[in-house]
Amino acid sequence: MNEEEDISAAERKMQFLYALRSKGVTDARVLNAMEQIDRGPFIRGLFAARAYEDMPLPIACGQTISQPSVVALMTQALEVSPRDKVLEVGTGSGYQAAILSRLARRVYTIDRHRRLVHEAREIFEALDLTNITAIVGDGSFGLPEQAPFDRIIVTAAAEDPPGPLVAQLKIGGIMVVPVGQSDAVQHLIRVRKTETGLEYDELRKVRFVPLLEGMGKDG
Repeated sequence: MNEEEDISAAERKMQFLYALRSKGVTDARVLNAMEQIDRGPFIRGLFAARAYEDMPLPIACGQTISQPSVVALMTQALEVSPRDKVLEVGTGSGYQAAILSRLARRVYTIDRHRRLVHEAREIFEALDLTNITAIVGDGSFGLPEQAPFDRIIVTAAAEDPPGPLVAQLKIGGIMVVPVGQSDAVQHLIRVRKTETGLEYDELRKVRFVPLLEGMGKDG
């Protein structure tokens, strides 16, 4: 890489972080994780050149990689601490799990599409992200064999916070999940599990693919 490319890469990173801050991402640990993990390797094919734009992009199996500002805001809302064990439902490209890996002790990520999980595992290995376990499975039922979790993040929309996931959240734990009909604007909510029940915060409007039961037909 020559000096000119070095400068443009540095400028691109500065613009990227500025865009995140302008959308309300203020947590220093989250910004640092977003700076450490390059979005480029998680986007293949025609859209690779647009990896550094703040926009969602299509990936394999009819899925999308969320725009970086939404990834960062969801991560910030999750309030991850260095000792946390996190479950992500919907691996997708693997980008969100990679961000979480810089913040948590352990990340489990599950997806119904075998192809996406295998491709994400390759990237995690290449980036030496050794604290992520990626699993092929029906994420709507969570991962009971590893429960309970300190934090759960869902990257697909459900009509309500899924009961099995709420059950696998520790007392004092936080879940961030988009809720609403898949063909309409959804709301990103934060659920806190307390000794006496669940507390809900509505964070912002979002658009996500629906959370589906069963295994995906890979394409």
